[in-house]
Amino acid sequence: MSMSKPELHLLTCLLLFLLGPFARADIGTASRYSPPYTPTACYGNDYTAFPTSNLFAAAGEGIWDNGAACGRQYLVRCISSPVPNSCVPGQTIQIKIVDRAQTSVSRPSRYGSSLVLSDTAFSAIANPAVHYLNVEYQQL
Repeated sequence: MSMSKPELHLLTCLLLFLLGPFARADIGTASRYSPPYTPTACYGNDYTAFPTSNLFAAAGEGIWDNGAACGRQYLVRCISSPVPNSCVPGQTIQIKIVDRAQTSVSRPSRYGSSLVLSDTAFSAIANPAVHYLNVEYQQL
């Protein structure tokens, strides 16, 4: 079966439309940090700005954006780690940026990460014994 040029163009556009949402995600690394989480570069000592789920993170320099990252929401999933089988398969979490990794009170388990996840957020997507992860993240 041969397709005409308009049919082929329509099929190509349909495929790009269906695959588009997956193409917007970024790949980076995530490490973890533990309490104390305040004061933060975004909210000072205001714990009411933190999500009650404790799924939050400090932004690495690549997404900090001179403080514009404060309050941004991201979908995050573990895609690999230095230790095989450390990712929770199929688990995606939604986190809120509450701090800047470079200046956070509690130091990250690995410097230079795209995201530094709270203990709760890190444990939700991976084995907490691992020091860092390769993650896919997408701003909402």
